[in-house]
Amino acid sequence: MTTKPGEVWLADLGIAGKVRPVVIVSREDSNPPRQLVLYVPLTTQDRGTAYEVAIGKLRFLDQVCVANVQGLGSLPISRLERRLGVLPAELLEEVRTALRQAMVL
Repeated sequence: MTTKPGEVWLADLGIAGKVRPVVIVSREDSNPPRQLVLYVPLTTQDRGTAYEVAIGKLRFLDQVCVANVQGLGSLPISRLERRLGVLPAELLEEVRTALRQAMVL
């Protein structure tokens, strides 16, 4: 299975994280050295911080949500359950900007 940046997947984040939508932020790689993806979780808990990007309620999401870039993580591709849709390009760019602001690069 391959993933692309900006895709939104339903992912099993483990017992504490439960199953939730995530945005793939790792670069597209047809031959990755490990079967891992980098993701930003989506949540309905908007705290209004600079680490959150308002996603709204896209047609493939049940509720209004935000992307929480402080929750950046990686997981095996096998834990991605199903592809829900793709973020509009402008929202993906906002997520990337928030990631750059949250990290020392």
